Amino acid sequence: MSENKKILVVDDDPDIIAQVSAILGTEDYDILKAGGEEEAEEVLTTVRPDLVILDLMMEQADSGFVITHHLKKIYPETPVILLTAVTAATRMSFDVQSPEAKSWLKMDRVMNKPIRPEQLKAEVRRLLGLPSLTKNGEQHP
Repeated sequence: MSENKKILVVDDDPDIIAQVSAILGTEDYDILKAGGEEEAEEVLTTVRPDLVILDLMMEQADSGFVITHHLKKIYPETPVILLTAVTAATRMSFDVQSPEAKSWLKMDRVMNKPIRPEQLKAEVRRLLGLPSLTKNGEQHP
């Protein structure tokens, strides 16, 4: 069995799944993929991911929230990164830093699409408790 960290990527846009997989594919992660809420729920019945990266709006406008609430019930310590284009489209942003927001959003980080590869890699490493990387790709304690 692999010792690599398992990352579940959930998005109804296959291009986003491919992009995130390519960005994280340079590191030693096992990337699990789901094309929406239903597939994500199926994966969560058999696999405990170390981190989840998901879209907000998929089959339903709140699919990302639904998946996160379900995930946090069964695996409360699993970090979640919400990828969203909602901020650009609506000017509505999500602050996950305040205690009030954390109590209902259940997200550990919100990142806006389009994704900046180095920022995503850094956030994944931070949330997984891994050392950060230098510009040369070496680990930095």
